[in-house]
Amino acid sequence: MATLADQPISLDQLVDLDAFPIHEPDGEVYRAVVERARQQLAETGCALNKDFVHPEGRAVLAAEIESNKPHTHFSTQTMNPYFHTEVNPDYPPNHPVNTFIERSSGFIPGDAWDSGCANDVLFRAPEVARFLADCLSIPALHCYADPLAGLTSNILDPGQQFTWHFDTNDFAVTVLVQEADEGGLFEYVPGIRSADDEGFEAIASILDGGRDGVVSLDLRPGDLQIFKGRYSLHCVTRVAASSRPRHAAIFAYTEQPDVIGRVDRTRQLFGRVLKEHEDAEIERIRGDALLD
Repeated sequence: MATLADQPISLDQLVDLDAFPIHEPDGEVYRAVVERARQQLAETGCALNKDFVHPEGRAVLAAEIESNKPHTHFSTQTMNPYFHTEVNPDYPPNHPVNTFIERSSGFIPGDAWDSGCANDVLFRAPEVARFLADCLSIPALHCYADPLAGLTSNILDPGQQFTWHFDTNDFAVTVLVQEADEGGLFEYVPGIRSADDEGFEAIASILDGGRDGVVSLDLRPGDLQIFKGRYSLHCVTRVAASSRPRHAAIFAYTEQPDVIGRVDRTRQLFGRVLKEHEDAEIERIRGDALLD
C-alpha cells in the first residue's frame, strides 16, 4: 500500500470501485447504488453502504487513526440529548431537557491529520462528495470548512459510550474502521422529532430505557454510513471494559461552502475553539428553532 513516503494515495487503493463505481457516475451500477441508498434514507433516515472501503484501505485508515490517537481530546460529561449539561428550570425534572446521561468519548481533531493522508484523501475526493450528494438528492456537497470538525475520528475506548443525542447538522457520514469486540453498537430511532415537533414524549421513553422504534445497525469495518441525525435520536452503546476500542472516521460535509461549527459544541468535543469559530458565531443564522 502506498504511503506519503513513496507516492500519493489514489481512490482505488481505498474504495471498492467495482461495487461502488463512484468514478463512473453515468454507469448503471452507480445509479443502482445511489437508488438503494436513497430508498434507505427515505425509509429509515440511514443508508448503509457495506464494504465501501476494501480491506487494504481499511488497514491504512486504521493505521493512521492509531498513529494520530495521541492527539485525541477525551472528555466525560453528563448531558441531555441536546448536548446541554445544566438543569433548565423551565422544564420538569423528568423531562428530556433535564435528563442527563454520561458521554465519555474522544475526537481526533481536523488539524491533527496530514494533508494527503488516506483519511484526508477519502474525505476530500470529489467523487465521494458527488456520490454522497446524489444519495442525499441534493445538488452538491462541500467539505466542512471547520478546521477541527471537518475530518475527525471518534474514539471509544473500553468502558466509554456516546449517549443518546441529536446532531446539529442534517446528516453525518462515517466509516467504521475498527469495531469493538463487545458493545459499541450504533443505535437510533428514525424521525423521532421534526422541525416543528420536538417529540419530547417519545424521547423521554427512550431515555427511560424504552426500545420502541430503536434500530441497532449491523456496522462492520469498511462500511460507509450516511445518517440523518438531526431528527433521529442516536447513540453508540458502551464499549465493554475488556474490549478493544471502537474507531470511526467521520467526514463532515455541508450544502453551502465555508461553514464553521458552533462554539459551544466545538468546545465540548474538542476542548478548544479557534478564531474561525468565534468569528462564525457572530454571523450565524439558525435554520430551525429546535433545542439543538
